[in-house]
Amino acid sequence: MKSSMTEQEVHQKYYKQIFETLEQEPYAQFLGMKLIEMGEGTATAELEVNDHMLNSHGTVHGAIIFSLADYVFAAASNSYGKTSVGLSTNVNFMSPGRRGSRLRAIAEEEKRNNRTAWYKIRVESDGELLATMEALVYRKSHYFVPVEESESN
Repeated sequence: MKSSMTEQEVHQKYYKQIFETLEQEPYAQFLGMKLIEMGEGTATAELEVNDHMLNSHGTVHGAIIFSLADYVFAAASNSYGKTSVGLSTNVNFMSPGRRGSRLRAIAEEEKRNNRTAWYKIRVESDGELLATMEALVYRKSHYFVPVEESESN
């Protein structure tokens, strides 16, 4: 018999394991991204801009900004311990990031159901909005943390 453990309860009970799994994401580690905080359907991460992250114009390459936004999207959508994968994103670049700056990305869940969820992401630097992202995720039925089937709904 299945218990009535909600996704929020899974998030709370397995928070440390979920956070550590997402914090150790290989590509994020490669770029030097730091997961700062994670809540139920939310995440914040930061990245120090290094010279190799710049484009030909001396500003932060769009791929770096996208990668940071995508990382918090992944962290927020997987924050319940349930494997979630991106279906689509739409990014709007508004201002350039600068050499030596710190980028901060914040993802917030807008709507979630059994199989999909929608997120809004902001990427900022020194109080300036650099980019926004709208993103859609597909939520698989299994957990990536050791949740017993009898515990999950």
